[in-house]
Amino acid sequence: MQKLKLTVNQQKTRICRVPEESFDFLGYRLGSCYSAKSGKAYIGTKPSEKRVARLCEKISQMTKRQTCGKVTEELVGELNMVLRGWSNYFCLGSVSKAYRSVDSHARSRLRRWLSKKHQLNNSGHKDFSDQYLKQNLGLFCLAESTANLPWAKA
Repeated sequence: MQKLKLTVNQQKTRICRVPEESFDFLGYRLGSCYSAKSGKAYIGTKPSEKRVARLCEKISQMTKRQTCGKVTEELVGELNMVLRGWSNYFCLGSVSKAYRSVDSHARSRLRRWLSKKHQLNNSGHKDFSDQYLKQNLGLFCLAESTANLPWAKA
């Protein structure tokens, strides 16, 4: 490290014994994972809970009440750009659970946004089904993007 003229951050640096412990690195959680099919443990990666929460917070900010003046297609396009970018980065390891969580949050927030925009007095679940959000508005679905990723199904 000294030859490279780099310093180690003592507060962030620690020794981690994998698989007993796990650690976060570059947005991924590295540690024990379990196969959904066999139940066997293996060392793998998945998006860290912090990154999933941060993405959900970003989606919430994009769909807050003050943005109801936006054109629906414009908002959905912005959401799709964020979701696609996030999924392109977080496509390694067991991503299905994180993707389902983010998809659920995005659909829920978009429904609530649409209800406020159209001045409906409900959560929008009846008026804006998953099929409507996907087919009519073109909302990107993270969970469906894992169909061709054999390592993502855990």
